[in-house]
Amino acid sequence: MASSVSPTPLLKDQLDIVIPTIRNLDFLEMWRPFFQPYHLIIVQDGDPSKKINVPEGFDYELYNRNDINRILGPKASCISFKDSACRCFGYMVSKKKYIYTIDDDCFVAKDPSGKEINALQQHIKNLLSPSTPYFFNTLYDPYAEGADFVRGYPFSLREGAPTAVSHGLWLNIPDYDAPTQLVKPLERNTRYVDAVMTIPKGTLFPMCGMNLAFDRELIGPAMYFGLMGDGQPIGRYDDMWAGWCTKVICDHLGLGVKTGLPYIWHSKASNPFVNLKKEYKGIFWQEDLIPFFQSVSLPKDCTSVQKCYIELSKQVKEKLGKVDDYFNKLADAMVTWIEAWDELNPSAAKSDAALPNGPAK
Repeated sequence: MASSVSPTPLLKDQLDIVIPTIRNLDFLEMWRPFFQPYHLIIVQDGDPSKKINVPEGFDYELYNRNDINRILGPKASCISFKDSACRCFGYMVSKKKYIYTIDDDCFVAKDPSGKEINALQQHIKNLLSPSTPYFFNTLYDPYAEGADFVRGYPFSLREGAPTAVSHGLWLNIPDYDAPTQLVKPLERNTRYVDAVMTIPKGTLFPMCGMNLAFDRELIGPAMYFGLMGDGQPIGRYDDMWAGWCTKVICDHLGLGVKTGLPYIWHSKASNPFVNLKKEYKGIFWQEDLIPFFQSVSLPKDCTSVQKCYIELSKQVKEKLGKVDDYFNKLADAMVTWIEAWDELNPSAAKSDAALPNGPAK
């Protein structure tokens, strides 16, 4: 059967695609050649009685708020409502080694030659090759085709570190905050930079969740997108929060984070005035958050992601609780998240165990 994907797609049985949505998933038609071989986990936000249509031929599970409440019980309080942060529930219920998450307003981009970009394939390449967090290679990713380590790069560091996160970028609508959107309403990202680089150890970055892949076994429990949206004083910082926590833990555990390729086409700019309302407090708070994450130190006995994350929650409460009471709530939710994660993922030996009651279809 003719197909635009290879007969045996990379990691076909080891990767889930997680999509948060409030609308019909017609955008999947464009992704069909690339996504159809994979299992989808769709997390429906908002009104659970609304029926979401998924195009024919995709293998998927669909969870709505009722499912989240039923599966997690009281611990469902840690999953955001009316915010794309609800996607992290999909990470928790997945039983695969890798996750790719994409927003429903993201389409297939084209490279400068006009060829459609298989974003998923590039993310998989990023995750399956090592990172270089300890020494920067001036040709960027030394493991990419046609590249290598440059003269002066220590041979003892050329094996690299395992890659935990692959952070992709976007053409067309840039991922700007509300003030930048307001002053540059017509700006579009047309720059295609053919590069992947490792973010150095000790350096934070603004993680965008709309085109993101990670090794769930290596870093999954740190990919908590926080308390955002309905009932919370802040929104649009869910992926930022997950990115800062993840990077600090990756640095501590000797894991790598890559950014750059692949690009997707981001089709829809969100309303800057609505965004400003959601981001308003975060714009002030991030001036305290960044120094906090820059100075975080995790003790040596934090040898697992879960231990690191619980320790981080204590430090959030101790230091950021003074900034606003919201961070005390968030620190408690971080602990609840880990408890729920461990409940649904008790051990590698039971990684294929069925969920309580299973998902709704």
